[in-house]
Amino acid sequence: MKPLFIYYPKCSTCKRAIKFLEDNNIDVEYRDIMTQNPTKAELKKWFVESGYPIKRFFNTSGIVYREMNLKDKLPTMSDEEALDLLATTGRLIRRPVMISDHGVFLGFHEEMYELLK
Repeated sequence: MKPLFIYYPKCSTCKRAIKFLEDNNIDVEYRDIMTQNPTKAELKKWFVESGYPIKRFFNTSGIVYREMNLKDKLPTMSDEEALDLLATTGRLIRRPVMISDHGVFLGFHEEMYELLK
């Protein structure tokens, strides 16, 4: 399976990840999160595969997260409610997201991306 790299073009972390991928000739399928937001079904699959808590999927430093006061609301939400919310806009999702045979990676951590070589 070709890894799927979900990113936001204006995100500095995403740009660093893209540079790493290009510098290391790692072939991935690119997907702009703002034009092709992940569906609830995709998010649920990745959530289950990752083993991460649902909060880890949220861009907690983002404007939308703060405007919605999710810091206080998220602890009382069910995973299903959180997935419904994440599926509404890519601005809520922590990025970049890498889905590969090696797992689901949230954010850019060079040591994780090294596995893709």
